[in-house]
Amino acid sequence: GVGDMHLDGRVLEERLRAERPPYARPGSPGMDWGAWLDAPLTLQPGAWQLVPTGRGIHLADPGYAALILPRSGLGHKHGIVLGNLVGLIDSDYQGKLMVSAWTRSPTAFTIEPMERIAQLVIVPVAQATFRVVDSFEASARGTSGYGSTGRG
Repeated sequence: GVGDMHLDGRVLEERLRAERPPYARPGSPGMDWGAWLDAPLTLQPGAWQLVPTGRGIHLADPGYAALILPRSGLGHKHGIVLGNLVGLIDSDYQGKLMVSAWTRSPTAFTIEPMERIAQLVIVPVAQATFRVVDSFEASARGTSGYGSTGRG
């Protein structure tokens, strides 16, 4: 349930020590992360930049990983997404949390210092053993190809 796991965080910028990355509301899966900038950063159309968050994280538990995802409003309204589309953080990573901010918009966008630019979601990890088989048990979908359940 909510609040069952702990995330170790290192504060790399002393002014952030009293602040915690916020969840928008109880039950929100994404923790908002801000841009640790001394001055506004303008991304020209099509440009991308690694933006520091001023923090480092360590999940420690190999049963979890973290995903860095774009924020919906910035992506839809301003074209600000992630340069790697989704950031995947392994449980043993202990480095700085950086966000690859990319604007896919034809309009420049300025990121303000401490503006919330991404969200971090912690997910359980399951490692599968790949098993080679000669055939699959029939399913309702069968062998229908890529995109067969909708438009496209």
